[in-house]
Amino acid sequence: MDISSPENVRTLVERCARQDREAQQLLYKTMYSKMLTVCYRYSRRPDEAKDLLQDGFLKVFRKIDKFNFNGSLEGWVRRIMVNNAIDYYRANKNKFAISEVYLDEDSLSDLEYEEDPIEPDVSGREILACIQQLSPGYRTVFSLYVLDNYTHQQIAEELGISEGTSKSNLAKAKRNLRILLTEKMK
Repeated sequence: MDISSPENVRTLVERCARQDREAQQLLYKTMYSKMLTVCYRYSRRPDEAKDLLQDGFLKVFRKIDKFNFNGSLEGWVRRIMVNNAIDYYRANKNKFAISEVYLDEDSLSDLEYEEDPIEPDVSGREILACIQQLSPGYRTVFSLYVLDNYTHQQIAEELGISEGTSKSNLAKAKRNLRILLTEKMK
């Protein structure tokens, strides 16, 4: 079944809502790679990303009857994966060391780096591998802000941190990512 047409998406969602295992398998296989990439951005290890993916798909199948067809199914599933990663972060927050140092705007500007473009010989996989090397706090804030377009206010609310901490962690994540990418290019 090609799920690019709205009629086929509707049929697939309805079948999944009825717990049709074949339809669920089709949805899973169709979105597996893209959603695993989303989960990798929020995890450090492949097994952790796969756990997030599996848990996320369980939530998708439990909530699929709530999909209202106002946006894309892929976007809806992606949002569940991101929210699942945020839930995982919150549940394990005590294990993760997030920098709670508040920096004012002047201090924050000292952490910024020049926005040089990434060299063309750095692949997406290499960038993802560098993102995964960031600390959990930095990686989560970076992914939410840069890749999922959250604002610092939204990140602060989701993670239970201040906006200043979000900004500080983003600046530090960018700086650390720049260092990792520079080392990788040598």
